[in-house]
Amino acid sequence: MTLPTHQPPARTVLVTGAAGGLGRAFALGFAGRGYRVAACDLDPDGAEETARLVEAQGADAWHGRVDVTDPASTVAAAARVAEFGGGAIDVLVNNAAVYGTVTRSPLERIDPAEWDLVMAVNLKGPWLMTRAVSPHLPDGGRVVNLSSATVYSGSENWAHYVASKGGVIALTRVMAKELGRRSITVNAIAPGFTLTEASRGLIADAESYGVDRGALRRASRPEDVVGAALYLAGPDSAFVTGQTLVVDGGRQFI
Repeated sequence: MTLPTHQPPARTVLVTGAAGGLGRAFALGFAGRGYRVAACDLDPDGAEETARLVEAQGADAWHGRVDVTDPASTVAAAARVAEFGGGAIDVLVNNAAVYGTVTRSPLERIDPAEWDLVMAVNLKGPWLMTRAVSPHLPDGGRVVNLSSATVYSGSENWAHYVASKGGVIALTRVMAKELGRRSITVNAIAPGFTLTEASRGLIADAESYGVDRGALRRASRPEDVVGAALYLAGPDSAFVTGQTLVVDGGRQFI
């Protein structure tokens, strides 16, 4: 006699900045592992398209607009996603960021308004989103923040972006200590230059940019970064927290 198999209930992941680029890649990667996926973005049309792609893979999806700089918007989104997830949000991926539109300028010429915008989205956003999701995270939940390998290289003429992503690493460490009391892990990923729509818009020779500086002589693809997020969200990283995983093909050794 064949005994029935009991599949564990699907886990729920909330991905911010899910309308395209790395965010869409994260959403599809988690869908491929059987997660319910909540695709959240300031661009609701892009989030909806991501949700359709997730559903095409056979996974459950929800999509919605969220402004990660607005406390009320983050709280409302977290509550809606928790409802979609059957009362809980198992994994939060703080991916939303200002990147492709950031003006590269010497620090003396950075517009203070642009500095404030970059900090609001890239650093305040992960704090507000985690604060909103925290009540819905079960013991053993996961938070994955997106930093950048540019923090370690100190990329010139990009002080506001680099500083915001350096702040994400510091924030990750504090969150890990505070949320660790509930066995929730908080880690960061620091991707190198990755071939996304935004990156291709920034660099004309994106396919070859920086390739000669890496141990692996090819450009990074979004799928290269997705594996790190799946690891940090999965059971094999249960005792890893407060860490930053650099995914840049060996351009820098930290």
